[in-house]
Amino acid sequence: MSEFKGSVLVAGAAGRTGKWVVKSLQAHNISFRLFVRSAEKAVRLFGPEIIDRLTIGSVEQPAEIRAAVQNTQALISAIGGNVTDPSAPPPSAIDRDGIIRLATLAKEEGVKQFILISSLSVTKPDHPLNKYGKVLSMKLEAENEVRRLYSEPGFSYTILRPGGLLDGAPLQHNLLFDTGDKLTTGVIQRSDVAEVAVLSLFTPEAHNLTFELIEQDEVSLASLAPFFSQIHS
Repeated sequence: MSEFKGSVLVAGAAGRTGKWVVKSLQAHNISFRLFVRSAEKAVRLFGPEIIDRLTIGSVEQPAEIRAAVQNTQALISAIGGNVTDPSAPPPSAIDRDGIIRLATLAKEEGVKQFILISSLSVTKPDHPLNKYGKVLSMKLEAENEVRRLYSEPGFSYTILRPGGLLDGAPLQHNLLFDTGDKLTTGVIQRSDVAEVAVLSLFTPEAHNLTFELIEQDEVSLASLAPFFSQIHS
């Protein structure tokens, strides 16, 4: 592994997973900016010193995306639609079209690395979660476009497919990484997903890779970096 040089945009930084991404970037001393819908929420989470790092906007608005991605070298997307809120935009608007718009415009503006937090079981159209606006199928369509866009020379992607997301502390469980969407069930802490996303910035084994991740037995860890070797053993 090597250090990451440059600035990272966190899309969805004020969300339940996004806030852990920010904490992980801070712990690794990596420069970052935040793309959020609410400045008030971001300040409440991260403090008033975060103001000069904020861009307010939505993945539904191209101009706001272009403003957010300026002068950043990588982007971590922790965006997901709220499938349980009937008044929220549907998964097709956020989990598919919004992510595709974000990835497309980020690449046009020179962002070289795109890390997407997706979901376990996106390749399984009969999964129960798909009754909510086909959310998993929408996420898969977004994944496919991210892979297409960022497979070109000079760019890279990492797509994380975590199991069910929990809200505990990081570095408290062994993890299982796998590819091919073969893991059918499992859970993982949002904090660990965020840490893996940040490690993927400077872990070459994670570049141009899509993989699933769930937690296993409870144990105190110093780093999650060794788990990347599971998918190349």
